[in-house]
Amino acid sequence: MDFSCVIAEGVVLRPVRASDAEALAAAFQENRSYLAPWEPVRPEEFYTVQGQRDVVEGRLVELDSGTALPMVLAQHDGIVGLLTLSSIVRGAFQNAHVGYWISRTAQGKGLMTAAVAAAVNISQAALGLHRLEAATLVHNTASQRVLEKNGFVAYGTAPDYLRIAGRWQDHRMYQRIL
Repeated sequence: MDFSCVIAEGVVLRPVRASDAEALAAAFQENRSYLAPWEPVRPEEFYTVQGQRDVVEGRLVELDSGTALPMVLAQHDGIVGLLTLSSIVRGAFQNAHVGYWISRTAQGKGLMTAAVAAAVNISQAALGLHRLEAATLVHNTASQRVLEKNGFVAYGTAPDYLRIAGRWQDHRMYQRIL
C-alpha cells in the first residue's frame, strides 16, 4: 500500500526507504543542537550514515511487521522531518503512538500540522485504527498546537515519562479518537 502524499508544494510525506540513510544523517547533523532539548541523548554513531542505515533497517522491520509506519517529510533531495506511527497495537485496542520532529529551517510553515493531518487520515482510512496518542514535553507548546489543530485532546500529565535531553521529564498526554 502506498502511504505517500503531498503535504505542501515540494514536500512529500512518505514511508522511509533504505536509501534515506544519507539524507537522514545530514538532517540529524544539521539539526542536532536544535533538536537536543526535545530528543533523547544519542550516541555519536546515530549521526552517521551507517548509524542511520542501522536505524532505518530497524524501522523497515517494524514496517514489514505492521507494528510501525515510519515516514519522512522529503523535500527535493533532502529530509526536513520525520513522523512515525509506532507501537501499533491491533485487537481490541487499534492504537498507535504518533511521534515527529521538523527541521529548524522548516519550522513554522505548517508542514508538521499538515503531516499529522495526513497521518490521521492514513491511520483511519488505510490502517483502520481507532485511536492515536502522542506525548509532548509539558513546555513544548509548538508541538501541542500541532496536535490540537489536528483534533487531539490533552488527557493528563505523565510524570517522568521519557528520558529527554539526559533527564526524565514530564509529558502532557494527548489522544485522538478516530
